[in-house]
Amino acid sequence: MYVRDAKNRDEVWLLDRIEEMGLDDTAFRSRDYVIAVDEGSNAKAGFGRIRVHKAAERERTQSGRTDRAPEDVCEMTSIGVLDGWREQGVGAHVVERLVEYASDEGFEVVYALTDEASYLAQFGFETMAAEELPEALAERLEEKREAVAPGATPMRLAVESFSVPPRFRERFKTANEDEEPPDAEDSAEDFGIDEETATYKYDTGR
Repeated sequence: MYVRDAKNRDEVWLLDRIEEMGLDDTAFRSRDYVIAVDEGSNAKAGFGRIRVHKAAERERTQSGRTDRAPEDVCEMTSIGVLDGWREQGVGAHVVERLVEYASDEGFEVVYALTDEASYLAQFGFETMAAEELPEALAERLEEKREAVAPGATPMRLAVESFSVPPRFRERFKTANEDEEPPDAEDSAEDFGIDEETATYKYDTGR
């Protein structure tokens, strides 16, 4: 399992998954996303995005690191893990990659407006009063509560305080998609076959 940048060809897949999960697709750009992918099957397991609310032009320091005016805000949003891949550290590693990207862009604080506050709290995010949000996110919070997440809670993370609990790293190393239970209508009995007396020449793999 690894996390990579989303590509243009992932756009339709991302939009479909975002719609299925009822996530926020405001100002969608596939290049803002990262995707967790299984190395063996190449199956996509999860995704997430950082969205920069830009208030000023970028400025470069002598070190080459990007600095921004205080008004610029980095928001983590639209984090999703597909059924069959949950509880295996996929979301944790998506969040980790997004925090790394935010740090590379010069942000010391990352914000989130989420109805899964307890999940993000595991990584160092802290709840905050809506009145303390930067102006751009105060407006976003109202929009998000009206559109997709009525219980959205504002949170912030000091990037230097971010950490991934060891249990998530261990799960991620061996993450596998959970198989769906067999469909009952495919049973031998449903086809009028007596399993105690019947013989089979071919194994159909069902």
